[in-house]
Amino acid sequence: MKFVSFFAGIGGIDLGLERAGHECVGQVEINPFCQKVLAKHWPDTWRHDDITTLRAEDIPGADLWAGGFPCQDISTSGKRAGIHGERSGLFFDWMRLVREIRPGYLLLENVAALLHNGMGDVLGELAAGGYDAEWSCLPACDVGAPHRRDRVFVIANAPDKRPIASAKGVQAKGLPREFGGVPWREGIFRMDQPLVVGDRDGLPAYFHRNEALGNAVVPAVAEYIGRLLMEADK
Repeated sequence: MKFVSFFAGIGGIDLGLERAGHECVGQVEINPFCQKVLAKHWPDTWRHDDITTLRAEDIPGADLWAGGFPCQDISTSGKRAGIHGERSGLFFDWMRLVREIRPGYLLLENVAALLHNGMGDVLGELAAGGYDAEWSCLPACDVGAPHRRDRVFVIANAPDKRPIASAKGVQAKGLPREFGGVPWREGIFRMDQPLVVGDRDGLPAYFHRNEALGNAVVPAVAEYIGRLLMEADK
């Protein structure tokens, strides 16, 4: 199915969903370095820089909206302002657009701390918008990455769409029961091509690269979820 990626970063979710057979038709990302990475790997894709200025009518048509909204106010390493904080609160700007367009499926990602610092608000907003939701905490090591990297993934479906719990034939040992499982080939979590070298702003090139990688979703996790969505939508 076609999807639009919000808070796209360097495209970890986008790459994973495309590996599962989905098509990226739009991206929203405000970070200049990440914009360069996206432009390198998706040169012909529609793109917008700021979700607060984005109009619903300008978003390309898509069955799936995906994105990892900012975690800075939710993370245990931050100031813990919560989901209503200045940065994590952009989730509500995203929901404004969701209510206007009502895509069939939604995929959200955030740090594990969301489970006890904002999850009720997320689920409440989704329910108020008419969506049913499923969620699980998936570590990157379950898809072959050499680190844990726990992340919460929420998948929501409109009333006329099947929940991913209905997906069949995507089973494998070692992945949480809530989301079934899928076999992974070694090295799938790595980017296929090198990232763009950093900006000319006086900072070392690796500074921007490491920051972008630190915020990115491991593509293999997104691919696994993308396969579940493909199966549920059959």
